[in-house]
Amino acid sequence: MRIGIGLPAAVPSTDMTTLGQWAADGERGGFAAVGVIDRLVYDNVEPLTALAAAAARTSRVELVTTVLNVGWRNNAVLLAKQLASVELISGGRLTAGLGLGGWPDDFIASQVPQTGKAALWDATLATMTQAWTGKLSGQGGPMPELPEGRPALLFGGLVPAAFTRAATHGQGWVAPLFGLSMLQEGATAVRAAWERAGRPGRPRIVTGRYFGLGDRADAVADEYIRHYYGDAFFAMARADTLTTVEQLRGELTALREAGATDVVLYPTSPGLEQVGLLAEALHEAGFPPAHT
Repeated sequence: MRIGIGLPAAVPSTDMTTLGQWAADGERGGFAAVGVIDRLVYDNVEPLTALAAAAARTSRVELVTTVLNVGWRNNAVLLAKQLASVELISGGRLTAGLGLGGWPDDFIASQVPQTGKAALWDATLATMTQAWTGKLSGQGGPMPELPEGRPALLFGGLVPAAFTRAATHGQGWVAPLFGLSMLQEGATAVRAAWERAGRPGRPRIVTGRYFGLGDRADAVADEYIRHYYGDAFFAMARADTLTTVEQLRGELTALREAGATDVVLYPTSPGLEQVGLLAEALHEAGFPPAHT
């Protein structure tokens, strides 16, 4: 199981000039990936911009979105260009986990309805494929053609069509950042869809958890999770937020047994010291960052 660390790009009190350093520290600490989550109407940095900052300060670590919301991004060519740009800047290290998004405020602000999801996926994927294979041209020629299968794609969602999409169009599936049963059920469904599609090997099953360590870790986690999710989802998200070595050991063991191939641990605190604290805690828990 590969372990990555999330950037604090969605922690409102973050000094966003530190994102590049955070990524560099994560790579130096042995983490397999740095990740971002996505909101529009929220006090955060746009996730692909954050990954571009990370790409500039790293050379090895995978750059992951878990997930990037396509439902309210209503220009598929622009989205394809942005994803391709991070892929090129990073030297081919982007893995784009894609989902529709569920925050109504983001759809309202984008003047996009929360309907027609199947047609949206089909159109978006077709357009992005055209862009990445050099089939969209203007004055001066086509958009840059990327190597086959780049950027790597993962797909989120909790319905049968989402599991099929993950098995037929990408490397695998992205599970929500909390809820062990959703991971277990989804992983089983995606593996079955993968076999039906005749794909070789096994799909990636990617998930994440929130963490916070050090002084006032629980209080800081309470504040952030409530701010991000509100009262309606606070209890569910907070129950799977990890603030001790024992919790890290227990949850990572459960995630591995449930079928997760990758876990990205997202901070509830913006301090750069969290990278080192997490690396130390993972070693103590028996899951060092380079653990496979």
